[in-house]
Amino acid sequence: MLPYDRKLRERSQQLRKSMTVAETFLWSKIRLKQVKGYWFYRQKPVGKYIADFYCPKARLVIEVDGGQHFSDEIAEYDKIRNEYMASLGLRVIRFANAEVLTNIKGVIEVIERSLLD
Repeated sequence: MLPYDRKLRERSQQLRKSMTVAETFLWSKIRLKQVKGYWFYRQKPVGKYIADFYCPKARLVIEVDGGQHFSDEIAEYDKIRNEYMASLGLRVIRFANAEVLTNIKGVIEVIERSLLD
């Protein structure tokens, strides 16, 4: 079981209720073992962070990033976050909101390949 800050539980529940359009769209494609029979969680607390999506069997974190993630400040935060996830033995893949909304087939293909790595 992954460590997590119990204080994040309420925040993760709030995030599940207010997912972005891109997150909701991706969730509709990966939930209920639709991708190669793998189970995903959404807005899953992992350590001191909340992952957009997490697949425990593959130890894979999927992040869906809005435009703010392309600023230098947020990019540095994401780098630190990715390093933390890697220290737990997790792999992180990231997609931009626009990519999820305009190329869901390609996004799912990347996820499928990542599950098998």
